[in-house]
Amino acid sequence: MARLNDDAQWIILMAFIISFSLFFLAIILNQSTVVGQTTSEAVSEFPKEDIRGVRNMVIQWNFLNDTYMNDKKNVQNDIKALALSRQDAAVDFSFTKDSTGNYTFVKIHYNNGVSAYNENWTFPS
Repeated sequence: MARLNDDAQWIILMAFIISFSLFFLAIILNQSTVVGQTTSEAVSEFPKEDIRGVRNMVIQWNFLNDTYMNDKKNVQNDIKALALSRQDAAVDFSFTKDSTGNYTFVKIHYNNGVSAYNENWTFPS
């Protein structure tokens, strides 16, 4: 650049500045699309329908009549096995009654390795 006059050096310097600024903006735009993509993927990976299905089965399980050969325990084991085999999710649930017997508390835990969900459900007995 020693042989160029001042105007040519100024033009080349401005070209370098514009090139580097465009490169920098391209990197920023590329990173923003990656962040947006991973955020939307995380939202789509939350298994809302799977959790609703398990929750409905647990609520139905809670109203089973346990008079014939420990039916509730067998159904509880079946729900856990089906969730593990079909949805690859660890499901655990239990229920307790309060000291007066007026309310039943159900604890539901769902974990598929990506999303974890816990719920405490209360209903009058």
